[in-house]
Amino acid sequence: MNKVVGVRFDRYGTVRAFDTGHFVLKKGDRVLAEAQNGLTLGVVCTAPQKSPKDLAATGLKKIARLASPKDLARFEKNCEVEKEVYTFCYQKIKARSLPMFLKSVERVFDGSRIIVYFTAEGRVDFRELVKDLVQRFHTRIEMRQVGVRHQAKMVGALGTCGRQLCCSGFLNEFAPVSIRMAKEQNLSLNPSKISGMCGRLMCCLTYEHAYYAEAKKNVPKIGKKIETAHGDGKVIRQNVLRQTLTILLSSGEEVEVPFREIAGDRTGKNSKGKART
Repeated sequence: MNKVVGVRFDRYGTVRAFDTGHFVLKKGDRVLAEAQNGLTLGVVCTAPQKSPKDLAATGLKKIARLASPKDLARFEKNCEVEKEVYTFCYQKIKARSLPMFLKSVERVFDGSRIIVYFTAEGRVDFRELVKDLVQRFHTRIEMRQVGVRHQAKMVGALGTCGRQLCCSGFLNEFAPVSIRMAKEQNLSLNPSKISGMCGRLMCCLTYEHAYYAEAKKNVPKIGKKIETAHGDGKVIRQNVLRQTLTILLSSGEEVEVPFREIAGDRTGKNSKGKART
């Protein structure tokens, strides 16, 4: 059975699993493998290991070959061309006053085309810009408009947690994120606290959303008046991780009551912890 290695194509890109085929690889080896835009140079960043059954069943792509000195030289040449294209394209965007922001340039490994990534508020007529690029570099030009979340994934950075951005580290798709998720997790709604490097809500808000939604399903909401063993009061805080509610009693005293003492059906049958109807 062939082994599996993790390959990263970009410095801060996602690590993808590949079948080693008949190659004997180790961490740090430079290889050629099939990526989104065709055959691409990547770096082996995990030690070879046996392929799990569920992973093998997905039909992993195989490593095409080990990178030769010629391949490495071509890669360096591509990097030089990318810098040249970026500078030229940036100047033309300014000269033509196009409402777009240039983000990055990629030349596919075989040199058959150049991909220009940009962001913009709406649709942009870049036909004249493409003509300028084709006339200068004599190759196929592909323009790709990306969102700010994809921009962060491409550029890579460290998040407020001090770790590599999830989008550039391991996320392959972006899940919808809403402010409601932050509310359900009792997080601060200060935009600077719950926004990622892209300026949008942090992707990690989705990770524990299902748990919080389920844990709070039958628990009285903040502001709800309930009866407890300590007397009547109002819910002022929820602590999902500790599974407790903080109740402000009519006497002005605050008490902490476990979730288990609060009935979920709110029928008022249990005087120790029923929400009053």
